Amino acid sequence: MKSFLACLAACLFWGGLAAQDLSDKAQVFLNSLTPELRKQAQFPMEDAERENFHFVPMPRKGPTFHNFDQTQKQAALALLQASLSAEGYRKSTEIMELEKVLIAMGDQHTMRDGSAMRDPLNYHLCIFGEPSSETPWGWRFEGHHISLNFTSGQGRVVSSTPSFFGSNPAIVPIELDRGKRVLKLESTLGLDLVNSLSADQLAVARFSETALQEILTGTNREVALLEPMGIPYPDLSPAQQAALLELLEVYIGNYIFEFSETFRRKITGAGLENLHFAWAGGTRWGEPHYYRIQGPMLIIEYDNTQNNANHVHSVVRDLTNDFAEDFLREHYRNEHGKN
Repeated sequence: MKSFLACLAACLFWGGLAAQDLSDKAQVFLNSLTPELRKQAQFPMEDAERENFHFVPMPRKGPTFHNFDQTQKQAALALLQASLSAEGYRKSTEIMELEKVLIAMGDQHTMRDGSAMRDPLNYHLCIFGEPSSETPWGWRFEGHHISLNFTSGQGRVVSSTPSFFGSNPAIVPIELDRGKRVLKLESTLGLDLVNSLSADQLAVARFSETALQEILTGTNREVALLEPMGIPYPDLSPAQQAALLELLEVYIGNYIFEFSETFRRKITGAGLENLHFAWAGGTRWGEPHYYRIQGPMLIIEYDNTQNNANHVHSVVRDLTNDFAEDFLREHYRNEHGKN
């Protein structure tokens, strides 16, 4: 895997690449739908549903793969694939497949609308606005343990947060995909980093002997800067700094190139020296644990406490531009004279 700084150097070198415009693939998807399905899938850009963020099994708006024929499924997956890096797309499809593992493990319940709680086809797609190379529009892909929120403007992706990936089980314990670890690097690199700390460093980094039960940012629409607990970047050794940036790159690397490039430069511009790495709970696999990477405009949370510490949640939040808040504010100010 390339390091954070190597990726930053590459993105500076390739800064003139053409924008990654998703509008054509979004239009192909919409045009593949029946009028009834399109009505279910498409919402106005200003609709409050665009900022409805969840990652648990629950009734949602928007059609699912149950509703799609083969052509529609292919169009939906083509849009998802175009919106993520190869690694982000792998994680998405493998998380969906973990629903089959949960069913095989006997973890099957019914939601309040009568639908199955574990279902690899129960992932919803919503389009917000009219896909365009000029005006802002967005789309969402969401279901159990996945929430991906994209906004495009001027023919490029301007926001890919909040983004949530979860994995249950974190390590598959049954013959069906035994040993599979969808979010392996998020887990192993975090444990490697915390175990590289000296006793004095660990005393600063670990703010609680007990892991948090869940990510603190939850499903909140707006997230304020959390108290910057943990060890600051300058107090790490050069090798530990490199390890922290490698872990950071695992999360940034889920996005398509142009957006990851922009996001990486934004984090760097806010100052690597302002990053903090915080830990709670045990420091060995099988012990409940939590970590957070935080900077002036960034919060990344990872939590592994449920199901005997074999159930991972992870989220990336941009404190200034979740749901393209910053971009849209500027757009409406410039184009429409609105604040």
